[in-house]
Amino acid sequence: MKSLTKHLTFNIPSRMGFVNITRYVEELVRESGIREGLCLVNAMHITASVFINDDEPGLHEDYKRWLEKLAPFDPGTKLYAHNRTGEDNGDAHHKRQIMGRDVVIAVTDGRLDFGPWEQVFYGEFDGRRPKRVLVKIIGE
Repeated sequence: MKSLTKHLTFNIPSRMGFVNITRYVEELVRESGIREGLCLVNAMHITASVFINDDEPGLHEDYKRWLEKLAPFDPGTKLYAHNRTGEDNGDAHHKRQIMGRDVVIAVTDGRLDFGPWEQVFYGEFDGRRPKRVLVKIIGE
């Protein structure tokens, strides 16, 4: 069995944003040399996410509005007890929980085995600093 472990680093200049990372993951699958296996893509920060969906700008704007309704940014301490620790990112933890921490994608014939329109995204909910994404690929 072959395996490859790499880390990608992203620094989103805004508090919230989404980056299509499919091409990076595809490059790592090629580098791994596996033909059949699995690819794990995992946000390694508790205020960031990895998810699969369509690369459609309207959908991404909808996500931002929806997430703000569910967990609005509030740097104070009334809405989020977490912010009593001196942080101002209680909302970002909730957004990450909703959007998820990782995805696992089948690798078939040396390629990510996606359904129609599927792409891999990094989601940031407390940006403005570098954060890592783990990519772990295993297979034959």
